[in-house]
Amino acid sequence: MNADQAIKEVEQEFPFANYMSGIDDSHEHIAATVKKWVAAEGKVLDFASGPCDKAVVLQKMGYQCSAYDDLSDHWHNLPGNQETIIKFARDAGVDFHVVKDRTFPFQENTFDMVMAHAVLDHLHDSPRELLNQLVSFIKPGGYLFVTLPNAVNIRKRLAVMRGQTNMPAYESYYWYPGSWRGHVREYVKDDLSKMSNYLGLEVVDLRGCHLFSRRVGPVFRPLYLAMSAVFTGWRDSWTLVARKPENWQPKLDLEKNELDKIITLEAFQQK
Repeated sequence: MNADQAIKEVEQEFPFANYMSGIDDSHEHIAATVKKWVAAEGKVLDFASGPCDKAVVLQKMGYQCSAYDDLSDHWHNLPGNQETIIKFARDAGVDFHVVKDRTFPFQENTFDMVMAHAVLDHLHDSPRELLNQLVSFIKPGGYLFVTLPNAVNIRKRLAVMRGQTNMPAYESYYWYPGSWRGHVREYVKDDLSKMSNYLGLEVVDLRGCHLFSRRVGPVFRPLYLAMSAVFTGWRDSWTLVARKPENWQPKLDLEKNELDKIITLEAFQQK
């Protein structure tokens, strides 16, 4: 099944009204990227998959999909929602694991691609250990595929110039029930380049992308698309695809002198 057909089917079958309402471009972008880098019937893991809408799209396209999430967002815990999500994913053939303590049921060198969409920007601690764990699940020659919001997209630049925040709306942060699950650190292109280098991966695709351009009003959307075609760093999100080399080894620690240099530089830059 091609991507357009798969997305339409999932929109019709998805058990939560308006969740896939056509206001973003993420399903099309993710499907096209996976198809470009992973052969038919390849194995794909969607880490922090949420309700598995993206994993089910890929499953319908012929990929062998696994998914992993803690299903701990506020709406996940409304009566019956977790059970509905799990049934939707597993009925579609997705190998879905709901785990609360970040233990992993996967073997090393298993997947052709591991995806993490809108995940890194929500982490309160360094992603170092998590990312090395995820990369260990990728086959040599396979790919890590990340998308996340652009910390300096044009909307945020204009908002800051008007005295508004470039972070989530303050009211949603202030009134959020329980521990904050929203954005903590958004990324710029240089962050993703450094991250790939620290992980020992080869970057094969790193660029600004449109995941939410449909949210721009019809009057301004043509101008926005034209300008961001020239200034790609103004786009709303980043996409990163990085290849795992054959001889990959995790690197979880720095030598003390290297770490001291980084900490000293950080302290200097914050003054």
